[in-house]
Amino acid sequence: MGLDYNGIKFLLYAKSLGVDFSEAATIGRQYLHISPPDLKKILLSFNYQIDDKELELIFQENKGYSETFFHYLNAEFVDSFDYSNYEGATHLHDMNFAIPEIHKEKYNVVIDGGALEHIFNFPVAIKNCMEMVKPGGYYLGITIANNFMGHGFYQFSPETFFQIFTQENGYEMINLIACETSSKAQWFSVKDPNELKERVTLVNQFPVYILVVAKRIASVEIFKNVPQQSDYTLIWQGDYSAQSAPEVSTQRRRNILTRSIIKLLPSPIKIKLKSISSKKEPIFNPKFFEPFNP
Repeated sequence: MGLDYNGIKFLLYAKSLGVDFSEAATIGRQYLHISPPDLKKILLSFNYQIDDKELELIFQENKGYSETFFHYLNAEFVDSFDYSNYEGATHLHDMNFAIPEIHKEKYNVVIDGGALEHIFNFPVAIKNCMEMVKPGGYYLGITIANNFMGHGFYQFSPETFFQIFTQENGYEMINLIACETSSKAQWFSVKDPNELKERVTLVNQFPVYILVVAKRIASVEIFKNVPQQSDYTLIWQGDYSAQSAPEVSTQRRRNILTRSIIKLLPSPIKIKLKSISSKKEPIFNPKFFEPFNP
């Protein structure tokens, strides 16, 4: 587990929103998967001045792990939680099981830097993270969506986090971001499918991160009611303007039929159709994804 270019950029963005890193916890000890020049570049872009000696210290003081970088964000201490001590985590705990009471509401910020997709009992693991945050503190998540098959147990949909970080669970979603993993990738603020009354979807060629900023606004029982997918909930409540499962199935059948027909066409026509389609439809549909620069 570790922080790459987009992960570092995300933490600095969170800091710019007012996230307090003074009492921090990470799920898994975070290694710095970034070069010193790239780290300096990101820091300067967020108006952090750093000289080469300070930069060298960030990478050398903890043998490449991120604690010194977090202290640069004004962290007074950084606890890390892991199943094993192979990376020197400060606390050993299997996040498949409930977190001990001693760790609940202890931290101003809890950061998942890419651990939860590797934990089989995800509902328990995310609940643990949420319970560790003090009211007024933040959960920061860096996890995976499209094109990470085989990386962990799961790839996540934005719907998952919109249904988890709700007022009912004592949280407010501040921003959910999608971006491809390239250091030059455009960032997009993802719209809430519950508000759109439609599934937020993406079909693309490259791996995609989901970045979550959520604030704990109350100390309540988390998952007292089990989260449900928003479009089904709306339908169950009688709102038939929501995209229904039969409609999705019908559209899927249409897509399959269209692809089957296209396969039978001569190559020059297929190339032309692909060119026209790519010009008309952006990969990140603006209906779902709003570009922004952190």
